[in-house]
Amino acid sequence: MLSLKDFEAAEDRLKNVIHDIPLSTSHTFSDMTGAEVYLKYENQQKTGSFKVRGAFNKIMKRYAEGGLKAVVASSAGNHAQGVAFAASSIGVPSTIVMPRSTPIAKVSATQGYGAEVVLAGNIYDEAYARACEICEETGAEFIHPFDDEDVMAGQGTIALEILRDLPFVDMIFVPVGGGGLISGVAACAKQINPRIQIIGVQAEGAPAVANSLRVGELTPSETVRTIADGIAVKTPGTTTFEYIKQYVDRVVTVSDAEIASTVLLLLERTKQVVETSGAASLAAVLGSKVDIKGKKVVCILSGGNIDVSFIHKIVEKGLVTRCRHLKFSTVMPDAPGALERFAHLVAEQNANIILFQHDRVQADLDIGEAIIQVVCEVGGVEHAKRLIDNLNKQGYQIFTTQV
Repeated sequence: MLSLKDFEAAEDRLKNVIHDIPLSTSHTFSDMTGAEVYLKYENQQKTGSFKVRGAFNKIMKRYAEGGLKAVVASSAGNHAQGVAFAASSIGVPSTIVMPRSTPIAKVSATQGYGAEVVLAGNIYDEAYARACEICEETGAEFIHPFDDEDVMAGQGTIALEILRDLPFVDMIFVPVGGGGLISGVAACAKQINPRIQIIGVQAEGAPAVANSLRVGELTPSETVRTIADGIAVKTPGTTTFEYIKQYVDRVVTVSDAEIASTVLLLLERTKQVVETSGAASLAAVLGSKVDIKGKKVVCILSGGNIDVSFIHKIVEKGLVTRCRHLKFSTVMPDAPGALERFAHLVAEQNANIILFQHDRVQADLDIGEAIIQVVCEVGGVEHAKRLIDNLNKQGYQIFTTQV
């Protein structure tokens, strides 16, 4: 098992490579939760995520041992960039196998660090299988994204930094995919202070670690479906799972809606671009998945490599989740002035219509009726309820709202 000396050695290898990112306090999120919330912005890290820590530590250790000629990795994006960066820094060629669903921005960034990118499969596990085939064909060395103790030691250096900034931290929330990050952080933190609680956070659509802990043995998910591509892993590592069983206190799950809402909050309140998997830790805190009242809590925001073309989808999802966009339908007379009257009533409530669809041919409508689909911009749940109540009083029956 990894010892504190392993984490300290990894930190020494990384000291002139990674960015020093101190903890940031958040009065906004502290007020929202009743805890002292601190954020570890690994989205600001070199290559845009924590993954560079483990990849660099592994490759530098192997390079020092001798015989490292070429490396291969499989990744949804962040590990890919870490491996490509580390390999290029010592002149070792790298090949990265990525799922076909990987955002273009992550593919381009990986190529920009000097790697050859191969797209294979639809999820990480299928890309991993192809990477293993390439290793057999070429004799290159595989750099595992999580199930490797040298990689885990690199990731665990985050815990050393957290404890220097906040020695009396009570809880650390960590996004979980394959388990490399949480294994390293948990093993390091618990050896320094066993009192610290380590909480893992998975997406509801990719809950393999949470399910495995519940049944007591490694249990892969049959399918994964989540917007958090960085933690969309079917099969966690066998080594990481042993560390998780020993050191992690609890693993909870968050929905895609909660993740999207958190990404939007981070954009609005902290002006930070955090990718969906990276925001999972804070989503669990804001969603009250664990009682944190009065605690000193750190959320590791594990990465910021989000495809710009995908951001608007996340923002739209977050706006709906937080009831900043209200979607509903209603039936009205198909007569002159009906639409004008409806729009006037909405405007009186200081709501803004941003999408409007009018249908007079739906089969279940009476002659002389039309149904409208509306999206309004509102200020939150209370504002939305006032709008709906007023429309109801004016004779409109409102359907399919999210309030």
